[in-house]
Amino acid sequence: MKAVLFEQFGQPPKVQTVAEPAPAPGGVVIKVEATGLCRSDWHGWMGHDADITLPHVPGHELAGVVVAAGRQVTRWKAGDRVTVPFVGGCGRCFECTSGNHQVCEHQFQPGFTAWGSFAEYVAVDFADTNLVRLPDSMDFVTAASLGCRFITSFRAVVDQGRVKPGEWVAVHGCGGVGLSAIMIAAASGANAIAIDLSDEKLDFARKMGAVATINASRETDVVGAVRELTAGGAHLSLDALGHPATCYNSIANLRRRGRHVQVGLMLGDHADPKIPMGKVIAHELEILGSHGMQAFRYEAMMQMIEAGKLAPQLLVGKHISLDDAPAALMAMDRFEGLGISVVTRF
Repeated sequence: MKAVLFEQFGQPPKVQTVAEPAPAPGGVVIKVEATGLCRSDWHGWMGHDADITLPHVPGHELAGVVVAAGRQVTRWKAGDRVTVPFVGGCGRCFECTSGNHQVCEHQFQPGFTAWGSFAEYVAVDFADTNLVRLPDSMDFVTAASLGCRFITSFRAVVDQGRVKPGEWVAVHGCGGVGLSAIMIAAASGANAIAIDLSDEKLDFARKMGAVATINASRETDVVGAVRELTAGGAHLSLDALGHPATCYNSIANLRRRGRHVQVGLMLGDHADPKIPMGKVIAHELEILGSHGMQAFRYEAMMQMIEAGKLAPQLLVGKHISLDDAPAALMAMDRFEGLGISVVTRF
């Protein structure tokens, strides 16, 4: 099969012919119909993820059709249309049995702990625990766009952030994660404020439901601007980029007893950011993380999509080919363009 492969971190990946995968006893093989590009893939290619063993095939935002199932799989068969969270739970550890598959002690991550979906076929383990059946009304491109960004944002806003109607939600960074969070916050009845360096992205954020925008390239006091807009600070704030400045601002712009959710990855030189701990203590702020979402929680999100409250397809930007993927992957750190790029031609 064709796959995007890199043999050294930071060196250009290439489309090569590699062996097709076989299903594990509890896993399946999926024919990839669409797979999204994510900055997490860029981090992996750069060597920021210790789980990757070289040579490696990246890709973790996927949707497709089951073509083979292992002998222990009971819920899935060839022909099923599926997607999968980017964090797969083993189904047996303490976290999984408590319903928290997204922080499984033995988690499986396509594109990180194993070869991923920048390929014609991908193997996914623990299938009975992790696969998500696609509604007949959902196309593969939309399903792939849910991937890591939309589901992580859904959990960040709805489950971790506990958003309520009428609350102010500040979203720092308007890439795929941030735009997803804005759409979800607005659909939940909250007032979303979009913060970014690009007027183009901020204009798009308004189309996704933001009620106000702040251009951080011109505003010297982002925290003060949020506090003024919200008459005291955001109830919920997300760092959707993963940078020391956006992390600090997201915490500092909260009102008393506000909630910060870290969504953007903090890796490499950004792994240990400075935070305003004095304010965290004095104002009883909450600092939370959001790392994917359990397969069983997709149902609530799918219901909102089918009801027309969420439209993740609006976040899809470019449709590209597998041959285009290496160059697109290497350019992910430049934050160019609007929306999500999805490989749809293999």
